[in-house]
Amino acid sequence: MSKPTRYVYEFAEGSREMADLLGGKGAGLAEMTRLGLPVPPGFTVTTEACKVYLTTGEEPPELGIEEARALAVLERAMGRTLGAPDDPLLVSVRSGARFSMPGMMETVLDIGLNDASVTGLAKASGQERFAWDSYRRLIQMFGHTVMGVEGDLFEQAVAEHRTQRGTRDDHGLDAGELAHLTDEFKSIIRRETGEDFPQNPVDQLQRAVRAVFESWNGERARLYRHREHIPDDLGTAVNVQAMVFGNLGSDSGTGVAFTRDPSTGARGTYGDYLPDAQGEDVVAGVRDAVPLDELKALDPRSYVELGDHLRTLENHYRDLCDVEFTIERGRLWILQTRVGKRTAAAAFHIAHDLREEQTIDADEALARVDGAALTRLMFPRFETTPADVPLAHGVPASPGAAVGVVVFDSAEAQRRSAAGQDTILVRRETTPDDLPGMIAAQAVLTSRGGKTSHAAVVARGMGRVCVCGAESLTVDPAARRFTTDAGAVVREGDTVSVDGTAGTVHLGALPLTASDVGRALETGASTGSLTEAVLDALAHADSVRRLEVRANADTPEDAARARRLGARGIGLCRTEHMFLGDRRTLVEAMILARDDTGRERALEALLPLQRADFIGILEAMDGLPVTIRLIDPPLHEFLPDRTELAVRLAGATHPDVHDRELLDTVERMHEQNPMLGLRGVRLGLAVPGLMAMQVRAIAEAVVHRLREGGRPRAEIMIPLVGTVEELRLARAEAERVLAEVVAESGEFLDCPVGTMIELPRAALTAGRIAEAADFFSFGTNDLTQTTWGLSRDDAEASFFPLYLDKGIFSVSPFETIDQEGVGRLVEWAVEAGRAVNSRLETGVCGEHGGDPESIHFFHRAGLDYVSCSPFRIPAARLEAGRAALADTATSDSR
Repeated sequence: MSKPTRYVYEFAEGSREMADLLGGKGAGLAEMTRLGLPVPPGFTVTTEACKVYLTTGEEPPELGIEEARALAVLERAMGRTLGAPDDPLLVSVRSGARFSMPGMMETVLDIGLNDASVTGLAKASGQERFAWDSYRRLIQMFGHTVMGVEGDLFEQAVAEHRTQRGTRDDHGLDAGELAHLTDEFKSIIRRETGEDFPQNPVDQLQRAVRAVFESWNGERARLYRHREHIPDDLGTAVNVQAMVFGNLGSDSGTGVAFTRDPSTGARGTYGDYLPDAQGEDVVAGVRDAVPLDELKALDPRSYVELGDHLRTLENHYRDLCDVEFTIERGRLWILQTRVGKRTAAAAFHIAHDLREEQTIDADEALARVDGAALTRLMFPRFETTPADVPLAHGVPASPGAAVGVVVFDSAEAQRRSAAGQDTILVRRETTPDDLPGMIAAQAVLTSRGGKTSHAAVVARGMGRVCVCGAESLTVDPAARRFTTDAGAVVREGDTVSVDGTAGTVHLGALPLTASDVGRALETGASTGSLTEAVLDALAHADSVRRLEVRANADTPEDAARARRLGARGIGLCRTEHMFLGDRRTLVEAMILARDDTGRERALEALLPLQRADFIGILEAMDGLPVTIRLIDPPLHEFLPDRTELAVRLAGATHPDVHDRELLDTVERMHEQNPMLGLRGVRLGLAVPGLMAMQVRAIAEAVVHRLREGGRPRAEIMIPLVGTVEELRLARAEAERVLAEVVAESGEFLDCPVGTMIELPRAALTAGRIAEAADFFSFGTNDLTQTTWGLSRDDAEASFFPLYLDKGIFSVSPFETIDQEGVGRLVEWAVEAGRAVNSRLETGVCGEHGGDPESIHFFHRAGLDYVSCSPFRIPAARLEAGRAALADTATSDSR
């Protein structure tokens, strides 16, 4: 027979290991009680009770009985009865989910007070003002939090009394005024809700507990869970605790203490103290608190005792602790503790210092930091927080800070950049044509698009600052200006500042400061305690990780930077980026060629240019693998826009013959859905000589490097394969050209040939495809699009926000791998491919390769490497190490 579910635990019955059941706050109170710290007694209503309430709309039948028993124990411990008219026991009610959630219900203090017990509290404490202040606080908190009255109504009433009294804070109101204010609060509740403030103390307690349960599905809580990827089915616990009072005079007070500085990670005790105040006053900022060090003079004994408790907690939790405390007439009480939140810099500092102090080992130190925090430390930032109203808000698509003059096309960005001027490229949205301008600019600003739009993905790949989807801007490239909703006009040449972390745009130049961490990651040299902490964490991650980390890089400069940042090769070198700029005319000539001779002439002109590109990239990555993807996008993307051409021809008095040929070709090649059209391997098989030219350029670049004494490791990747027959034909062509170059040069060439798995059919038939492949590289951007049956850019511009808001997506599947769908295809393909070819190398080259959560999945899936944008490499290295540790911990627990 199964043991009946228990819904209430006294603090002394719990422990930190019960956080799933007792919530983080309840587990902390239980643990401190076990440690013998001075914790006001109380009990916790479990998350299981909340789940029952959320499912059925009613509390579990047993809950009332268990609460009554726990309350009786609490009353005996305190020697007082809840709400007794002579010397009442008062309690607080606080929410306490498994994870700290700012969106949950606010605390309700002083439950148990009513029209009778407020008089008893005044007599027992000897302070009438204190009693009425506590009562009006209860009615204000309960009225707003439990009964749903607009909080401003109470604040307005308080403000009116302060004005009449001529005081700037509540401390200037005497007992009589607080009694009048209490009556006003009760009238507000009656007017707004149609019911009276409840006088029964047990009713107050039960309603407060129920309100905590209901707050789990409040708008703020749901928003926070969505942002932090916290599951919706965890539920929250409720903590009921005996009140202790910091507002009993100058020998009382309340405060918050940290065992280390949460901003910098520096050793020492930090915090604030507010004399003669209750706990919520510190958080609300009703009065200016004093630094915690001043408690040493105000109450030396409590200060020393608090220091002892802080050391006990940090030694016990082996981490920064955030502690709330109250001093009641010289007696110190510890109300709450938790592992404290901290900045990215503090996270690395604290983990490093605790390791140096031998409090934790290197593995634990690595587990305490993450790639997201490291990324935040890498980018330049603005020195000060701007006081002005931003010109616009958009999606913070690529973090960092940049200042430059506004330009509206690539040519102007390149021209000004060549003249030494920093620029901000402003577009409605970007296309591959904008790549030269994006390379030249310091930042990209678009009025359309989201975090995974073309502008966002490419900007992140190059480490450029980017703000997308600034919809309040009307961008007019023809007029060389953009206009804000407020009517402000910014013209080409005007200076703006773009904050890719906050997603804001500001007029003028805000002061910038470079990132010491970013410099240290490229040079490998520490310049201070923070950079030392970061480099040590990365070194340990590299020592334990199984996944290799490679780069998506298309130029020698990007390849060199990626290597400096720790890349162990290139997992994706996109050759289509090599056909832009001045070379575009050669591609155009190849497409327009009327016969084989004309096409071969264009290809021969492209060959040395491609070869030179590959030589530079192979040199930058000497000794490391470089996976080169043959041209992937449809050829018509290299031709002028169809509409623009048609308009130009229609308006010309004497139409240009070349333009007419162009338009005819564009019309002939136009596709309704180019993503699923003539591209990838299909293009290589359909256009004679194109694939052969690219393979020859790769092979000749390898020969060149070999003759220079290098160790080139080029790999040839065939894109968009859907069937093994396509790969066999493409591989045969590649091997034919490789053999020709071997015969011509006399050099031995070892260039593996593999494919990009980016179609569901390729994943499902991976066993067959592996027969002709030396490696698989998962193109998870396209694999996500083809699995979900949607266009990334179109979806983000239309229904994605709705899907995220409704919880259909907890996060965009283009940011974090969809493990149930796309991820399952990856696992299937790896398993099937290796069953046929045990030496099959597998990796991922989509943007998911730099996403922390996705990296952990790829580790578990057994991939050999992830590949990502150069600037994401340090974070990917860190997460690959953390994934290995997490995998080991999971194995050890089995």
